[in-house]
Amino acid sequence: MARQKIVYETTRGEEIKTLRDEARKLREDATKLRSIKGMEPGAREREVEAARLEGEAEDLWNAARLEALTVYKGDVAKKTKTGEATYTYWYASWRESGKVKNVHLGSTKKMDREAATAKARKLKAEALGLR
Repeated sequence: MARQKIVYETTRGEEIKTLRDEARKLREDATKLRSIKGMEPGAREREVEAARLEGEAEDLWNAARLEALTVYKGDVAKKTKTGEATYTYWYASWRESGKVKNVHLGSTKKMDREAATAKARKLKAEALGLR
């Protein structure tokens, strides 16, 4: 049996789990039907549908990989002539080759969370070679 990929805990990751479960059930049904004489066409139909569902799950895989990241705010204190100033920046983190990668995205004054998330997904796609 082929080693299954770990599914990300994202919306698309949940869709992948559902598709894989449906495909597994169809394959089990096909196996049961093969044991009954004359039910071979029904078994083939279920196997074709299972293969389609598994292909659909595979297509969602890269989208799930891009969803699996964390965008957060971080404060940085800097010494100035007049004292100490605190600035807030957007950061993102994701796992890459078994390690956590942290990336600075920019100032919270210049972008909102949606823009920071979009930038993080773009950077992650480049890092993973998806685009």
